[in-house]
Amino acid sequence: MDKIVKPGIKGGVAFAVLLVVLTVVLLAAGCERGVDDGRVTLRFVTWKPNIPEVWDEIYRSFEAENPDIRLVREIGPHSSTAFHDLLTQKLKNRSKDVDVFLMDVIWPSEFAAAGWAMPLDDLFPPSEQAGFLRGTIMANTYRGKIYGVPLFIDSGMLFYRKDLLQRYGFSPPETWQEMVRQAEVIVGGEKGRGVEIYGFSGQFKQYEGLVCDMMEYILSNGGTLLDHAAGRCGLAEGPSVEAVRFVRDEIIGRIAPRGVLTYQEPESLDLFIQGKAVFHRNWPYAWRVSNDPSKSKIAGKVGISRLPHFPGGRSYSTLGGWQVGISSFSGKKETAWRFVSFLTSERIQKLIALRAGKAPTRTALYEDREILKANPQFSEMKDVFLTAYPRPTTPLYPALSNVLQRYFSKVISDPGSEIEREAGAACEEIERILALER
Repeated sequence: MDKIVKPGIKGGVAFAVLLVVLTVVLLAAGCERGVDDGRVTLRFVTWKPNIPEVWDEIYRSFEAENPDIRLVREIGPHSSTAFHDLLTQKLKNRSKDVDVFLMDVIWPSEFAAAGWAMPLDDLFPPSEQAGFLRGTIMANTYRGKIYGVPLFIDSGMLFYRKDLLQRYGFSPPETWQEMVRQAEVIVGGEKGRGVEIYGFSGQFKQYEGLVCDMMEYILSNGGTLLDHAAGRCGLAEGPSVEAVRFVRDEIIGRIAPRGVLTYQEPESLDLFIQGKAVFHRNWPYAWRVSNDPSKSKIAGKVGISRLPHFPGGRSYSTLGGWQVGISSFSGKKETAWRFVSFLTSERIQKLIALRAGKAPTRTALYEDREILKANPQFSEMKDVFLTAYPRPTTPLYPALSNVLQRYFSKVISDPGSEIEREAGAACEEIERILALER
């Protein structure tokens, strides 16, 4: 009888290691161009959306129309600040887990200067750019090259309970002071009717949304965050200080609950759609949500208008919105562009406008009757979309935003804060940062 020769322990270990290595190699190969179905894997890093079912529909449509591509999504935090931290960490490490990504409107110059975002000039020429709102193209351009394709535009707006304003004989407020007065009258009147309601809801947590909100108050009082060209900070000047003091003393804890100091968009909107606030500051998507009977207790009772301003000033709305970029480190740039062009197409922007209430960046869609019927606020607020005010365009904006967030959060949350002193300290930090760019 022949002897059965058993492998030694060392030989068995080597064989096991070889199997593991081969498995890892095969799995890696399968992830890029799968050995199972031959599809190319495209990795898309995005934030947590407000209306996820719309985005799920978009992803399904893309894969159905591009059967050779498997779209892998990584869903980051809803907060722009937290999502920025996640995405930049990947790009700093030249991660292969990112092919396509979303960018907030303030990021293109930073991503371009760092070499993280791929220039798109060959794929997205001026003839194609001409179909988009001019401001959104400018926001994606850095030193003469374009680094993102605009997906949708945002601008701050005032939502209000039109039924309550009518009950108390009010028109939408023109000034912030008028808004406070109306809120107090309505809150007092409703309390007499046994209804508990707050006067205002907005976004005052320490994150990028706080900068957006506070900039609207400061600009509408004739103040400024900073003069980027001159490298000079404006936070410590009278109009800016007065605007911040107004928010601290007249908004926080007076017509708005102190809980707004922890609110981002979802939390602040939830208070409004539950029928717990008279006025609400948010982006255009809130119109559709607040008028959806399946989600909102105040559907059909919501009005929309420009944000108020201070006496002698004019209304300002912060330019918001998101863009789609391609990682400079992606090895699948042609495939990535297929997804970018699909996502930013008229058809998909129309779907996002109809189903998610997001304002399109393609100018032709503002003449689309179906979109305007579903979003009548777009026709009313078109001028706001076209002229919304941008935050400073600089690769150093994240550092500036960090200072602004800390400053605003500190002074509006502490009723005894010395605003002038804190503003001066913030300006010193900001001007040191701006000096690095010169």
